[in-house]
Amino acid sequence: MKPIQKMVAITSGILVLGIPAFCQDAPPGTGDGFVHLGGSAQPASTSAETRTLRSSGHAASPIPNRLIDYAEFQHIIVVSAAERERRRLTEDEFWANMKQTGVILLDARSEVRYRLRHIKGAVNLPFTEFTASSLGGVIPRKDSKVLIYCNNNFWGSPTAFASKAPAAALNLSTYTALQAYGYTNVFELGPLLNVSSTKIPFEGTEVK
Repeated sequence: MKPIQKMVAITSGILVLGIPAFCQDAPPGTGDGFVHLGGSAQPASTSAETRTLRSSGHAASPIPNRLIDYAEFQHIIVVSAAERERRRLTEDEFWANMKQTGVILLDARSEVRYRLRHIKGAVNLPFTEFTASSLGGVIPRKDSKVLIYCNNNFWGSPTAFASKAPAAALNLSTYTALQAYGYTNVFELGPLLNVSSTKIPFEGTEVK
């Protein structure tokens, strides 16, 4: 009996152990140039490589999906970064814009949180429900002025405005999504405000 030879390689910091399938006295069904995993045969020359690529999070080739465009998502973030910062409004600016004719005040939180407390006059379209059709039903034109706010704009109401991690703030996703759908006149509430002292009015079931 010949000892089974082991080939060890380090690829991208991952230890890969290869056992030649052509070794004598190998388990039945091997010796045919394939490595048998879970009853299925894979080419010995590529199985270790494929497993290494998959386990490291890198596919051997891009997985096609015409409905997911990460490159465009990144492009929107980079291109709109400076504009978004200019369109972040103070409390007074936001309140003044709310009074303008034709302005859409959009609340993209869940319906449950919206019902508890929302800025007076806001319309609710949860972020998970964004489609070209649903947005078109709420925002009449692509150049309509849209004001957005999210959980991370208010404190003192922990259920209605349950804060998210700063990098996961809903305003960030909402602004980027509206840009992706072609809405060009979006403004965002900037500061973190106390629901008890802000001049911005609320309505909802928890508002007394």
